[in-house]
Amino acid sequence: MTMTHLPLRAQPLHVPAALPVGPFRTVPNAVTLVRTVLAVLLGVIAVATGDLWLLAVAYAVFWVGDIADGWSARKLGQETRAGAVFDIVCDRACTGILCVGLVASIPAALPVVVVFVLSFMVLDSMLSMAFLCWPVLGPNYFHVVDRRVWQLNWSPLAKAANTAGVVGALALELFPVAFAVAVVVLGIKLWSARRVIRLLAAEGR
Repeated sequence: MTMTHLPLRAQPLHVPAALPVGPFRTVPNAVTLVRTVLAVLLGVIAVATGDLWLLAVAYAVFWVGDIADGWSARKLGQETRAGAVFDIVCDRACTGILCVGLVASIPAALPVVVVFVLSFMVLDSMLSMAFLCWPVLGPNYFHVVDRRVWQLNWSPLAKAANTAGVVGALALELFPVAFAVAVVVLGIKLWSARRVIRLLAAEGR
């Protein structure tokens, strides 16, 4: 694959010109499906009953399942682009219903949730799907394209801080802290989106 000089990228992209999309019927995708169904079901019940503890269980199922599907994909050598997209979509399904549950149980969390939803459901969705513009397996490998964007969005530390920081502060009822974290994350997503757009423009897309 012929590469042009990209001043935004620390190193040139040395990957195959194309990667297979599937297969889709894999163990990690099955884990993603199960954890999504369980988390959404528990979340819906929590919203209907106003049970904050059940909502916490739904969050736990979501997070543990999200870790499990990624771990199984790497362990079994079953990482695919289709699986990455499926994981991204399911994360949004879980997050959407769980955010509704948060607001229903903790009305004071509404300003934080609004900022977080705009950041995660819109900007982060576009950013996470951006890997499809390059021949990489998923967002976890975006460091091949741009290491700084990867560090801020999909490195283990970034993943933990971007979501757990907001939800943890809300759980402790530290609403100003949660709002501040959500705003910082939104700023990171905006900066990252601008950088990815510039990368695409530099490649003439």
